[in-house]
Amino acid sequence: MAVASQYWIYALGFVAQAFFGARLIIQWILSEREGRVVSPVIFWRLSLAASLMFLIYGVLQEDAVIVFGQTISYYIYIRNLQLKKDWQRYVDALKIFLLFLPAVALTLVASGMQIDWDRAIEKNDLSHPLLILGAIGQLMLNFRFLYQWYYSEKHHSSLLPLGFWVMSTVGSIAVIAYASFRIDPVLLVSQTMGLVPYVRNIFLHFKNK
Repeated sequence: MAVASQYWIYALGFVAQAFFGARLIIQWILSEREGRVVSPVIFWRLSLAASLMFLIYGVLQEDAVIVFGQTISYYIYIRNLQLKKDWQRYVDALKIFLLFLPAVALTLVASGMQIDWDRAIEKNDLSHPLLILGAIGQLMLNFRFLYQWYYSEKHHSSLLPLGFWVMSTVGSIAVIAYASFRIDPVLLVSQTMGLVPYVRNIFLHFKNK
């Protein structure tokens, strides 16, 4: 892959992570103001936008760990927007666009790149311990949203429970180790910075209790 092309891919990844980071900072600020952990609409809007960009980044990087994770979380973000009564405000055309955009984007990018799938599989060989750790960490970072989804459905409201932040912290540490092995600056920077609001929300939870 040409150096210039790789820079553009990294740029896309960093923009996506900037959105992910912004959602955490905003959620953190609003939680500090309330003195408790809150789940604002803007958190889920930014999550949806960032997830789409990072999904494309994962395809361009031929990284199965990223692609698998983002495909799951994307639709959980939409469900939380539904629970927040925000999704219902969007026009039908926009809803359809957002629902089908991940599949369309993946198809267009994959066909345009003519990906060497044998090489992609080789790059994601899970026989290496750190790749296994990375897969576990990424799965945990996405399982946290499955847990958050279950918890929110149970309480009929979009919430960010304690377990969500604990899994965020543990999964982030695992992905940092994985990113160090893959020499992926996007994952490394984003997950390192994310640890601060993760841990702070845990403290806020117990402080509120």
